Amino acid sequence: MIQLDAAFYPVKNTPMNGLMMHYPLTLDRILARAQKNFPEQEIVSRLADGSLHRYTYGEFYTRTLKLMQALRRMGVRPGDRVATFAWNSYRHMELYFAVPALGAVLHTLNIRLFPEQLVYIVNHAEDQFIFCDKSLMKPLADLAAQFKTVKQFIVIDDRSPEVGIKLKGMTDYEALIQNESAVENFLQFDENTAASMCYTSGTTGEPKGVLYSHRSIFLHAMGISMSDTLAVSGRDTILPVVPMFHVMSWGIPFAACLTGAKMVYPGSQLIGKPIAELIEHEKVTLAAGVPTIWNVLLQHLKKDKADISSLRAMVVGGSAAPPALIAAYEKEHGVQILHAWGMTETSPLGSVAQLKPYMQNWGADALLKQRAKQGKVVPLVEARIVDDAGKELAWDGKASGELQVRGPWIASSYYNMESQDAGAAFTADGWFGTGDVARIDEHGFIEITDRKKDLIKTRGEWLSSVEMENTAMAFQGVAEAAVVGRPDDVRGEAAVLFLTPLPDKKDTFDMKALHAYLSEKFAHWQVPKLVDMHIIDAIPKTSVGKFDKKVLRARL
Repeated sequence: MIQLDAAFYPVKNTPMNGLMMHYPLTLDRILARAQKNFPEQEIVSRLADGSLHRYTYGEFYTRTLKLMQALRRMGVRPGDRVATFAWNSYRHMELYFAVPALGAVLHTLNIRLFPEQLVYIVNHAEDQFIFCDKSLMKPLADLAAQFKTVKQFIVIDDRSPEVGIKLKGMTDYEALIQNESAVENFLQFDENTAASMCYTSGTTGEPKGVLYSHRSIFLHAMGISMSDTLAVSGRDTILPVVPMFHVMSWGIPFAACLTGAKMVYPGSQLIGKPIAELIEHEKVTLAAGVPTIWNVLLQHLKKDKADISSLRAMVVGGSAAPPALIAAYEKEHGVQILHAWGMTETSPLGSVAQLKPYMQNWGADALLKQRAKQGKVVPLVEARIVDDAGKELAWDGKASGELQVRGPWIASSYYNMESQDAGAAFTADGWFGTGDVARIDEHGFIEITDRKKDLIKTRGEWLSSVEMENTAMAFQGVAEAAVVGRPDDVRGEAAVLFLTPLPDKKDTFDMKALHAYLSEKFAHWQVPKLVDMHIIDAIPKTSVGKFDKKVLRARL
């Protein structure tokens, strides 16, 4: 059985009379709570043919028990890795609970990875079974022969067209569970047992595995349910556009089961109209996704009206939300964008830009500036910024250094990686070095200024690519912008700007006007030359929706 590093818990207290009950924080407790307290609440999923599947938490519980029995019969044992290769849906949610409740480890595979990365991850994790959406069978079929440990593929019929592909030991998901009995037979094991795992997107080097324990997921679910974080509650209808393969869909399915929130899963239809329809028809109150998703939705709403007034907040994470995007949603739709920050290694929630009470009286510009920051660290997470020598820096909004964090849902090491580079992020005194360069202001709000590897050093001074990108995206007619550095004989490095205009500005975009606009905001030696400003069809993205700057650097 895979056990997690217990570095934060080296000493066991001697039992004493009068202490609290021992109540293991394991995911079967959340599953049972959902059935006991919210059996009537809905879970809605959009399938590949556009139809909606509806059932209740009570039915979800029964099917999850049947799935557990089927997994036992297949030979899944504690510590085994069971992988998923699937979109967001009710069946994926069943796997979220059934696999860990057996003491096994759910491994959510990123469906957008390059083939060689996918092969590496499956083999490195030693996955034994893979549950795959029918619409996603082709990429797996092309690579199946390279998977060293996979015994069987189970296909989830998401109502996509037939593909005529056969996989090793292929079984249909519904056929697998239909004759099983819904027996409550939960194992008892330590709350620090591994429950799930995700791999980083591997922007530098091989992807790295991060294990989440039952305890860490349970505490994280409680953390995002607090009123000063995401405030997930039973009054919510939640639309997680963030993929279920991306850091366990930011922990939202677990928090929903804990609180009884209605869930709305979008399936594979994530762009513009389908999302607007789900928000309007299901009266979604809380949605979560990367900035690109909400930017595309904003452009769609300019052409095709939809009622999104049910939203109390749109959570944005994965990469920084441009201030222009935050302002546009508030001005045009009265919807608050809630800025958050996290990483695969942080489960992911690290901070949320929930305003403090005394900020409510600030002017509009000051409020927007604060909302555009990544916010305060959430309860149970600690943060600091350090210089290159490891010295802790002041929270004054001026000092800039690497952001480091620690807490009960922060990774203490990578899975099965012994190399020096793999351990470099973890400090000797128990902090995780994020690789993000940040400032923390006097209000405790974190502001990520860049990734260490994306800073541009021009004429001996550091230039934040994120700051220039946000400034460019505030210019009228710019949809997205990304900035990278190129070698320069005079400056050392020079900034290069790539942008995509809004569709109605594509043929008339004025690059000289943008250059003049940037020259008002940055020193002349920081602003890209006109020859270093390029219009492209689309900004390349990583598998989790971030700007893929290594692709842009390769173009140079």
